[in-house]
Amino acid sequence: MWDFEHGSAGADFEISYTVPSVCAAALRAATADIGIIPVAAYAEIPGLVILPGVAIAARRAVRSILLVCKVPLEKVASIALDASSLTSVALTRVLFEKWLGRGRRFTSMAPDLETMLRDHDACLVIGDTALQVDRTRYLTFDLAEEWIRFTGKPFVFAFWAVRQSALAEPDAALDLPAVFQQSLEHGLEPRSLDSIARTWAPRLHLSEDAVRAYLTENIHYSLDPACLEGLGLFYRYAEECGALPPAPALQFLPASSSKSGMTVVTPAPLVI
Repeated sequence: MWDFEHGSAGADFEISYTVPSVCAAALRAATADIGIIPVAAYAEIPGLVILPGVAIAARRAVRSILLVCKVPLEKVASIALDASSLTSVALTRVLFEKWLGRGRRFTSMAPDLETMLRDHDACLVIGDTALQVDRTRYLTFDLAEEWIRFTGKPFVFAFWAVRQSALAEPDAALDLPAVFQQSLEHGLEPRSLDSIARTWAPRLHLSEDAVRAYLTENIHYSLDPACLEGLGLFYRYAEECGALPPAPALQFLPASSSKSGMTVVTPAPLVI
């Protein structure tokens, strides 16, 4: 989002921030034209095309998607799920169904760690809540790391999607894929990362180095061929497990097929 907040790109869009699942709901309700959505939502919302190249993915531990347990994993019988991210919920179900053991009880709850663990053996937490977990108090499992351990593939959590109906009157002067790719590149410049780390470290009660490492080491931003393979495998497993309906074929937005004045909805910063 760097150029939308610090550059000229923001003038062409109306921006709003919310949680990932609500980004998807806004596209479904046609109250937003573009959203960075959990990949699970693509299987449930018709009429979307994907902005190529840009994603929120992981090729190693992601740190911000955690299963937090108060008992050993094999003794976990009940799991509270933070429903803010459809993808993380589906991934949790896939991991248990395919590899970690079936028969667990899942409950959707608000993302409060202590409340979730009061009546459950484990909980799924994402984003800022996960980054702030005291790992000396609990057993924690990084879900991206678990997926990679079992499949050998990266995991894609989210990508930018556009409602096809919002592209009815194209304006070739605005190349959406290029706009978002350029914003990503500018946001990953060292001085931009320094600015983000200075701003968010005190808000998250983390060090600047920890924020910078999260953004540069834990998050992978390219929707590259390896990520597309991992995404296809996730859709297949999620369908087999009943965690998601069948996903449609991936459709990507070509260059220069967009118009200005579009509404963009995106997760609050540092929340996947």
